[in-house]
Amino acid sequence: MPEVVLIINPGSTSTKIGLYTRQEPLQVKNIDHAGTPISQMPSIIEQLPLRIAIINQTFKPWLEAHRLVAVVGRGGLLKPIPGGVYRVNAAMMADATSCKYGSHASNMGASIADGIAGEYHVPAFVVNPVTVDEFIPEARISGIPEIQRRSRLHALNVKACIRKEAERLGKSLQEVNFVVAHLGGGITVAAVRGGNIIDCNDALLGMGPFSPERAGALPTEGLLKMAFSGKFSMKELCTKLSKQGGLMAYLGTNDVREVLRRIAAGDEQAHLIFKAMIYQIAKEIGAMATVLEGRCDRIIITGGLAHSHEVVSMLTERVGYIAPLAVWPGENELESMAEGGFRAIDGQEPILEYIAE
Repeated sequence: MPEVVLIINPGSTSTKIGLYTRQEPLQVKNIDHAGTPISQMPSIIEQLPLRIAIINQTFKPWLEAHRLVAVVGRGGLLKPIPGGVYRVNAAMMADATSCKYGSHASNMGASIADGIAGEYHVPAFVVNPVTVDEFIPEARISGIPEIQRRSRLHALNVKACIRKEAERLGKSLQEVNFVVAHLGGGITVAAVRGGNIIDCNDALLGMGPFSPERAGALPTEGLLKMAFSGKFSMKELCTKLSKQGGLMAYLGTNDVREVLRRIAAGDEQAHLIFKAMIYQIAKEIGAMATVLEGRCDRIIITGGLAHSHEVVSMLTERVGYIAPLAVWPGENELESMAEGGFRAIDGQEPILEYIAE
């Protein structure tokens, strides 16, 4: 009977699930929660039983003639931890559901996985959550003691891409240095040495290039004036910077395809703003290359924007002299989680234990 893992990626208004063998996905479904009781529940704890019930109802028919060997949930905002595959335990679930380190729908991933795994007597895992932290000491220093630079990034996809690229080069992770640019609604640019993410911008809020939705790094004086203008609460300003910045702020859309259509139609403002985003991404790639002291085997371009020929071409013009570009389009979250689950089950990667602070 073929072995499978169940993958669970909860979002604010939906839950994406997939059933994977070692070779391929067998089933993938996005469960929409709009208009259901879940959409009226702001609390993660309240939502858990209903989400688990709906997922069980959806995926049980998929198991016919297959043997479930693990459940993998999306890792949410946990304490800073090294990358890897973590067994879901009580400490992890408590930290995630209490939102101790930040609130996000993915915080439900560990508890949902555990709830389903228990019924089938199989292990539950999370793989490379967004708070993976492998910084070198100097990367943590901000310039003011009260503020420390934090590692918050698209770690799941970054880690998956470096594995694929190292394999394509016929080298181990310990032998390669990469700069990885994950380009989506938010942007991560990371320096990777020996398989570890030793530096990156904070992809959630306040660092790096602007993106389709994020404001990125801003001139400090201007930001202080906004903060003390009386026009915004803390929550409103965070929303403006993390969801209403970048392309959305300048052009009213976060869809790069729409921006490219406007450019093709002669929209000079769209052309300027798009060029500025690529310019800032290239600057961040250059900065991370200096972290690797110029010894960079590949610049990896990934995320949704890596599907765009224009994005890849413009970045190649600016940073191609640093190292050859390798393109791995898409976010590939479910696939990356499945691969991590099977590595743990097959003993190819150690299973780590989460310990609360």
